[in-house]
Amino acid sequence: MTKRHDDYFERNLAVVMRQGAKTMATWKAVERRIAERLNGRRVPVSGRAGQPDIAHPWLSIEVKHRRRLPQWLTGALQQAEWAAQPGQLPIAVLHEHGQRYREALVVVRLGDFQEWFGEVHDAEATAPPA
Repeated sequence: MTKRHDDYFERNLAVVMRQGAKTMATWKAVERRIAERLNGRRVPVSGRAGQPDIAHPWLSIEVKHRRRLPQWLTGALQQAEWAAQPGQLPIAVLHEHGQRYREALVVVRLGDFQEWFGEVHDAEATAPPA
């Protein structure tokens, strides 16, 4: 490579590394905030080895942070919210073609989850029966 190409590569690499550091700081901060809300503890990436993002007595918590969630996903939850009657928990159920129904995913807003299931830090008081 020429000197000009080397300089260009180094400048762009520095920009990508700065953006990557910001992104990493963002998802770590998101994991910390979610852990606080659910009375869990963020597990550092270096110590995970098969563990979830957040240690908790009865929840296995994996956090995914994106700049934007897919419109079809947020739209499905909004439909459930608009249709919910008082006393109903709005959820969106995501089912993949050919998948067993028990493998479908349930999406609920974190605030609704907390309202319905209360404080989630007391494993004995809130854990579902075994």
